[in-house]
Amino acid sequence: MKIDAVFSGGGVKGFAYVGVLESWEEKNLQVERAAGTSAGAIIAGFLAAGYHYKDIKELMKTLDVEKLADPPWLSKVLPVTKWLFLYYQLGLYKGEKLEAWLGEALARQNIYQFGDLKPGVLKVVVSDLSLGKLIVIPDDLERVYGLQPETFSVAAAIRMSAGFPYFFMPKRIQGKNKEKSVIVDGGLLSNFPLWIFAEDEKKKARPVIGVKLTDTSTSMEPREIRNALNMFPRLFATMKQAHDNRYISKSQADHIIFVPTPEVSSMNFNITEESREKLRQIGKESSESFLRTWSG
Repeated sequence: MKIDAVFSGGGVKGFAYVGVLESWEEKNLQVERAAGTSAGAIIAGFLAAGYHYKDIKELMKTLDVEKLADPPWLSKVLPVTKWLFLYYQLGLYKGEKLEAWLGEALARQNIYQFGDLKPGVLKVVVSDLSLGKLIVIPDDLERVYGLQPETFSVAAAIRMSAGFPYFFMPKRIQGKNKEKSVIVDGGLLSNFPLWIFAEDEKKKARPVIGVKLTDTSTSMEPREIRNALNMFPRLFATMKQAHDNRYISKSQADHIIFVPTPEVSSMNFNITEESREKLRQIGKESSESFLRTWSG
């Protein structure tokens, strides 16, 4: 069966997607179109490029996450300067190694620009801080920035979506007025863009399955807020989830695979092989449980 798939962000928790894809292959589910944010954009990009489960498993297995933290050379020599880069460049790490890894992986499938992909097979969500807008690449490139979608780098788009604020230096897009927009992690405005394939039910060509990495086994769970310190992360989390949860509450929850990953921090770049394997197993088990009752 052919499906459309949407993957949420989640940083290194994205290793759980390997297990999800494994269960899909066993059930002969084939992804026709894919969309995602941050880590989800990486998986969506690989699927859109024609990679299958075993290929993606190997790509993720050989990924040295720790090396993706690539500070400017000056901050290596003078560690104190990293705070200057954070202040002036808006991030601690360049993100060039992440983009290079993505580019090399996509190049093996002869994918460089969106024009190399079938039309509509990939949608990547990013946040434009300068314009205060949620942007879908490639859909919004021409309308918002006057850019030709066909010539826009796929690797660059995914890197933008995975540009966690303050951690990675933001990428920039020059718009119609020659001003450069600051682009960061799509998860800032929509961490789980299930809405992206929202169409009239009668016109839907195939089922849509969303995969959401969560801190718990449920989509939302109340959190007690006792002081200003634990209010701050909840402010950030609410900002990320409010748009998506409003849509999810209106849609059919039985089309969403919730993958609980409470024991792993999304920004743990020192993740162990044991933790990667545990995430894979959780992803597979969550997907298998979902598919046992899913009617398509």
